[in-house]
Amino acid sequence: MSAFEYIIYEKSNGIAWITLNRPKAMNAVCIKMRDELYEILPAIKDDPEVRVGIIRGAGDRAFSAGADISEFGTAPSQTIARQIRWEHDLWGMFLSVQKPMIAAIGGFALGAGIEMAMCCDIRIASEDSQFGLPEANLGMVPTAGGSQTMPRLVLHGSVSEIVLTADRVDAAEALRIGLINQVVPREQLYTTAEAVASRIMASNPDALEYAKAAITRGLDMTLDQGLDLEKRLAFALAAGEITK
Repeated sequence: MSAFEYIIYEKSNGIAWITLNRPKAMNAVCIKMRDELYEILPAIKDDPEVRVGIIRGAGDRAFSAGADISEFGTAPSQTIARQIRWEHDLWGMFLSVQKPMIAAIGGFALGAGIEMAMCCDIRIASEDSQFGLPEANLGMVPTAGGSQTMPRLVLHGSVSEIVLTADRVDAAEALRIGLINQVVPREQLYTTAEAVASRIMASNPDALEYAKAAITRGLDMTLDQGLDLEKRLAFALAAGEITK
């Protein structure tokens, strides 16, 4: 059990369980929660006992309803508040974790909530989940990567509709457009995520890290460059090198 205020951090059988723990606020990401996540993620990267990370939300209403908008007025200006977020880049920290990350999504995953999940490698959702990027309704644009990570997962037209209309999509539609990988009954959400983590951990840990590096780094390359990266990583793994 962790000593964080808004995160519960637990390790069990090679899995790091990260629970967003503000259920009364639908697990909205406040500054303190963001800072705690920013502290936890490097620990996952460096902990040899951790093979896979699973992130979930406390309670039964939401994975995360997004950024805590009640804090927007506490900074000198919204511009300065967002500048602070960019300098303390939680989303970049998520993407830098070389170990497989699973998002177990129950209930609402909105704004920063779905953006956090999209920084994970696999997204498993309960049947009652809902997804959306509501920033346009608030006079903003996504700034936690939603406009960039979503096009890498789903079709362009679907991204434009979700971002520009700020409409929500249900779990079935999210599965259809490729936003999530699986839909399961709510009572099976965490056991399914754990089972997927167990299947992942059956593979060689170095091979998993190299494979994840090939996927994530290759997304920003041409096909020829990506194929060259894949070949170099394969040779490096075979030679026992540790640089990804």
